[in-house]
Amino acid sequence: MIDDPERQRLAALRAEIEAHNRHYYVDDDPQVSDAQYDRLMAELRVLESAHPDWVTPDSPTQRVGAAPLASFQPVHHVVRMLSLGNAFEAQDVRDFDERIRGILLQAALLPRASGPAPGQGALFGDGSAGVEYVAEYKFDGLAVSLRYEDGLLVQAATRGDGTDGEDITANIRTLRSVPLRLVGGSVPAVLEARGEVLMAHADFERLNAVQAAHGEKRFVNPRNAAAGSLRQLDPRVTAARPLRFYAYGWGQIQDGSGQEWVPHETHAGMLDWLAGFGFAVSPGRAVCHGADELLRFYEAVGSRRAGLPFDIDGVVYKVNLLAAQQVLGFVARAPRFAIAHKFPAQEETTRLLGIDVQVGRTGALTPVARLQPVFVGGVTVTNATLHNEDEIRRKDVRIGDTVVVRRAGDVIPEVVGPVLALRPADAVPFDLLAACPVCPECGSAVERPEGEAVTRCTGGLFCPAQRKQTLWHAASRKALDIDGLGDKLIDQLVDSGRVHILADLYGLTELELSTYDRMGRKSAQNLVAAIDRSRRPTLSRLLYALGIRHVGETTARDVARHFGSLQAVLEASEDDFLRVPDVGPVVATSIFRFFAEPHNREVLAALKAAGVVPSAEVEPAGQKPLAGKTLVLTGTLPTLSRDEASALVLAAGGKVSGSVSRKTSWVVAGEDAGSKLARAQELGVPVIDEAGLKALLGVG
Repeated sequence: MIDDPERQRLAALRAEIEAHNRHYYVDDDPQVSDAQYDRLMAELRVLESAHPDWVTPDSPTQRVGAAPLASFQPVHHVVRMLSLGNAFEAQDVRDFDERIRGILLQAALLPRASGPAPGQGALFGDGSAGVEYVAEYKFDGLAVSLRYEDGLLVQAATRGDGTDGEDITANIRTLRSVPLRLVGGSVPAVLEARGEVLMAHADFERLNAVQAAHGEKRFVNPRNAAAGSLRQLDPRVTAARPLRFYAYGWGQIQDGSGQEWVPHETHAGMLDWLAGFGFAVSPGRAVCHGADELLRFYEAVGSRRAGLPFDIDGVVYKVNLLAAQQVLGFVARAPRFAIAHKFPAQEETTRLLGIDVQVGRTGALTPVARLQPVFVGGVTVTNATLHNEDEIRRKDVRIGDTVVVRRAGDVIPEVVGPVLALRPADAVPFDLLAACPVCPECGSAVERPEGEAVTRCTGGLFCPAQRKQTLWHAASRKALDIDGLGDKLIDQLVDSGRVHILADLYGLTELELSTYDRMGRKSAQNLVAAIDRSRRPTLSRLLYALGIRHVGETTARDVARHFGSLQAVLEASEDDFLRVPDVGPVVATSIFRFFAEPHNREVLAALKAAGVVPSAEVEPAGQKPLAGKTLVLTGTLPTLSRDEASALVLAAGGKVSGSVSRKTSWVVAGEDAGSKLARAQELGVPVIDEAGLKALLGVG
């Protein structure tokens, strides 16, 4: 006979533990020590072990327990998970507000005269107060959707492409900030809570300390750590990572009769409603009226951004009244009633200690700033690009200056310019030709072609730096695809004098390779096999692998298809290259001069002697739905990599461009799309998502 006191104690333990989870992970206000919490969990486990039939799915002990998965299963979103349009400048926000006002005035939802419209809330008060918005943090994490049925968590999914995501239920169950069962009364029959999974700064530092103590790789920043943790096939790994969930919206909501239902009239009311069920919501949210208040909110959040416990990359503005959201509707893949106001790339100041010169694959001499180490945007920066000598002069950057360093797009460090007020008297202007009268790698003469901003080494394939970069480029996946030939091994092969030109790779043996650092016998076997497989590339891959200036993957394919064979390419005149579709004078001259150079022909002859014979370029059979069309890819697509999407476009007869113009047919935009998306919208170029691309291609 089961004693009622035990059942009562079990229920009390579960309630107390989940309350402590909310205090710690949602309210950031722990009420007990870790040791006290652990004792409560231990007592609950003992009770459940004695009475296994009392264990329920929403028990705190059941957060971890699922077996590792073979793969993530697809999940279809009943209500699409949309992304947001971006604003970068104050004028963008004013334009957004003006558009909203215009539409709502036309719809008679924002009266011109003062005075409230009956029953319509604060939006309809004094017309001069402007549209009412909710302003929130834009969390820098991973968007997910949590589905509850009768209050119990039954499914969690990633955003994916907005229509279909991946099932991550087992991993989400391990987050103690996620209620396994909704708390409070009036729980709907179905609730999909949308929000962001992230890692707080303090948790990130503790995780990296643990990683270092175990001799494991440290994570670069909290977002990368959160992304890697959430997509683990083994939930036990995720359980060991301190992730948190913040709700900022909802998908499907149904009442007990199966009817769609929204219990509040405003977005702010819905956020409070979600918080009542035990979810953490944006702690810095506010109700604002009009563009001026939105911009004040933006400035206030920006001023305290560095002190927040987690990363944000902007703020989000949403029209507060849900009836107005319905009228405003959607454009393409984003709601018209909301916008993300992004912060500028993070900047810091530091001292410019010197300017080094690097030699690239094409012989370009690139000045690189050597900096006093500075922490910018989540990483320590010691070097930053200066682009070229003209850019250094334009910015008036001098050695010894205090300079502003920016991680452009929060990824690539660059020197923005000097802080002139802090310039020392002994700051030294930089002269590239004076600093490098000859190539720093091979001693060859350097030159700056007329009309170009870049100074180049004339050493060609005889320059070690160009040899290394040329070999790395030739071995890359889009070129000869020699798996296992990485930059460290290339350094050893070139530095030892074993490899001078591309053809030398084809004489390498397993025994020889196994003597190099980090090359065991199995690795050497695999590399020799990969080199051997590369002896029969398509002509376009070989042309791309040669590293001809201005010749990318698309141009290489066009040239290969036009001429059909390498011999025809070798015999072509400059005028012949001009007849290739989309090849202009600059590209034609570059290709012609490359093949006119005796040492380049020597390289090709050596490749032929080594058994490297390109196959004829074969036009893919079937229809070409994108023939004559030019597409631009931007952002991160949900299921396709950039290379995979490009390959699909090329196979369908289309072209992939790196820039948006009026001639662009479509821009394919993924998550975190940047300036290309803004440019497309400015020019009126159609914007589609991955699903739209697949529809154009006729693939599922």
